This record gives sequence, C-alpha cells and structure tokens, in this order.
Amino acid sequence: MRLLLDTHVVLWALRQDDALGERATAAIENPENEVLVSAASVWEIAIKKASGKLSAPDNLRSWIGASGFLELPVTFAHAEQAGALPLHHRDPFDRMLVAQAQNEGLVLLTTDADIPRYGIRTMSPTR
Repeated sequence: MRLLLDTHVVLWALRQDDALGERATAAIENPENEVLVSAASVWEIAIKKASGKLSAPDNLRSWIGASGFLELPVTFAHAEQAGALPLHHRDPFDRMLVAQAQNEGLVLLTTDADIPRYGIRTMSPTR
C-alpha cells in the first residue's frame, strides 16, 4: 500500500504521539508499505512554525528522512489537479494532498472529515 500522511499525521508519527492509533501505526511501520510526505506538508509546517502557531523540529527534513518516509514533490500535474478540484475544502494544503492522492493512487491518512468527499481512499490515523 502507498500511504500519504496528512500534515498533522506527519507530526504525530515523528513525535510518536499517542493520537496515532494502532492500525495506522502498523500501516506506517509495515515495511511493505511506502509512506510518503508531501512537500506541501513541509511547507505548511514551516509557515505555521514561523507564525508561532505550531511547534516543530528545526531539522524537519532530517527527521522525515531518518523516519524512512519518502518525499513527494509537488508537480505541475498535482498543481493543475488541485486547482480543478471542487471546493469541498478551501485549505490549499489539503487540496494539494487530495490532488496528490488522486494523481498518485495513494491512501491519505487524515482526520479531516471533508477530504473523503473527493472520493479518494482514506484511512483514519486514530484507529
């Protein structure tokens, strides 16, 4: 399975937060699964950290690399697809994650109740 972590799930996974459920933890730790982190999530974390809305490690890229998660760049195809999505969700970062999940055939681990409205495969990170 190919998994894309929503931004909050990235932070939970890196911090080994108890909010991450057993099923999601097992999926993330399964060596047969590919776990991806979008460049959009790193951008979102950096913006929120700089504004004081979020606490995150200074060396986030190193943490992500050490975790074995794979980097998912934002491509032109992702950008066009995100722009063409219906406005079920107004958050541009979440819209990008949806477009990437659609384009790459990924399962998105998220707690966001609006995201399944896009018809993508999701998994609850709290189970």
